[in-house]
Order: sequence, then structure tokens, then C-alpha cells
Amino acid sequence: MDERVFGRSGQHASVVGLGTWQLGADWGDVDDKEALRVLETAAESGVTFFDTADVYGDGRSEQTIAAFLRGRPDLRMLVATKMGRRVDQIPENYVLDNFRAWNDRSRRNLGVDRLDLVQLHCPPTPVYSTDEVFDALDTLVAEERVAAYGVSVETCAEALTAIARPGVASVQIILNPFRMKPLYEVLPAARAAGVGIIARVPLASGLLSGKYTKDTVFPADDHRTYNRHGEAFDMGETFSGVDYETGVEAAVEFAGLAPEGFTPAQLALRWIIDQPGVTTVIPGARSPEQARANAAAAGLPPLSVESLAAIRDLYERRIKDQVETRW
Repeated sequence: MDERVFGRSGQHASVVGLGTWQLGADWGDVDDKEALRVLETAAESGVTFFDTADVYGDGRSEQTIAAFLRGRPDLRMLVATKMGRRVDQIPENYVLDNFRAWNDRSRRNLGVDRLDLVQLHCPPTPVYSTDEVFDALDTLVAEERVAAYGVSVETCAEALTAIARPGVASVQIILNPFRMKPLYEVLPAARAAGVGIIARVPLASGLLSGKYTKDTVFPADDHRTYNRHGEAFDMGETFSGVDYETGVEAAVEFAGLAPEGFTPAQLALRWIIDQPGVTTVIPGARSPEQARANAAAAGLPPLSVESLAAIRDLYERRIKDQVETRW
């Protein structure tokens, strides 16, 4: 699989990575054996980038990755984790002492002395404009606790503020055919600055797979049930912030745009891969079959001008007005 470079850090990542929120919590149950099979299948399919966080399953996702990598010392894998969501979301909690404590926990969970990449996990907006926060992150690098750092953001404005910081190696942002606003300013700014872009929620929480109907029922412990209106965290993390019924209808139309040989999910992933400035896209997977199919999107041909135009038209007609004013 092709790899791309996080410009400022020089680190490499496969164009399709693996998001491991599903292996921790909030997507229904995935048992440990199945989680390890997902990681193994992704690696066998050419994935060299895993994305996790200290709150996914209260550390379970990090620990599962560590268990897998202990058994595969031959693999070259870039593992990115996140920190900051284990405390009240106020700017005052984003200080060096907390960073060190969170870093210690993640290093234990992942079984490493130094984290490859640590990201602030969608912190309060004022954090992005606070010099002391980025001084503290620079200290983690100087202390060799982390090799590089980045941010995970909710809004394009937050992304642009972070890109202007000289030490930021990557920005993780929601980007998919139902969330196109980052194309306008964020991706060009990241390319100019040498900042990597990690595209998350690439399938709009599964909507773009084309598998759901208005009658689909998700488990009670699945965020697609309990966070549909932003009850637990930012609404944009669930179905990309698109109203579910609208999303299901638009997803049917989207599936009809898939070229021969593409599944709807692969169409969404290929669309993201084709966007200039994207370093890696991190679909999740609850089964080895999903992991394999997601990775296969990297080997499909770039989309035609006609396909790109049809996807843009769908977004403009059905989705844009719901999401662009908020994120």
C-alpha cells in the first residue's frame, strides 16, 4: 500500500490506516479475539498506521494494540494516540503536569518508552490559542516522551489555528463526502505548512456504507444511539452531524454513484484518498472482513472527474446546509 509523509515530522503512514475506537467501546461489543483479528488483517492488508486514544474503552484499545504488536515484532507500525478527554473539558486542565500523567498512562498501555504521535483529543477551543499548551507539548518531545504531536479538531477554524503552530505535525479532522468543508481552506493550509491530515469518520459512522435504513436499530451502548443529538460529545462525531433520516436517504443516492468494482464504503474512502493534502484516512472495522475491504480501497483507481462531480452535487443538494455552519 502507498505511504505518505507527515511533512514536519518525517513519519510515514499508509494511505488507509485503521481507527480503533471500535475496538475499545461505543460501537457495541467486540471481543478481544476478534479485535486482534481485525488488527492482524489490517496489517496483512498493508496498513501501517493505527489510531487510538486513551479513552477508547478506558485504555482497552491501546492495550489491545500493544498485545498485538508484542506478537508481531516484525511489523513497522506508526501508532498515534490521543489525550485530554479523561478530565473535565476546561482549558485549565490542559497543562504540563496532566500531559505527563496522561502520557505515562498511554506509554504503559502501549508498552513503549516513547509514543510515535500524540494528539490533543478535541480540546476546548481556547486551548488551540494558548501558547503554554504548545510549550508543554514541546516539552514532551524534548523529554523524549513523544516523537511528535498533533491535534484532533471538531471545526475547520480550530484546524487552521493549529496548523499555524510550528510544532504541530498533524491535524485529525472529520472529512468525507458528507463533510467537505475542510477542502476549502484546511487542506490547502496543511499542504503549504507541511502538516499531515488524518481524515476521521470517513464513512459518516457507517452511513456511507449504504447498509442502514431508517428502521436500523443500534445497540444502547453504541454512540449512534446515545449521541445522535450530541448528548455525550460533539454531535459531529455521530453520522458527521447529519440528521439520520436525511443521511440514510442521501446514502442511497451515494451508493448509486459507485463505479463498477467499488462498494459504497470504498467509494467514500477512495474519494478521501484522492483529495490533495490528505495523508491517511482511518476507517474503523468491527470485523476482519471490514478491515480487508477498507484497505482494498487504496488499490482502486482514482475517481473520474464525472464521479467527483456527482458526489459534489449530492453534497451540495442534500448535506451542505446541515453541516457547514457548525463545523
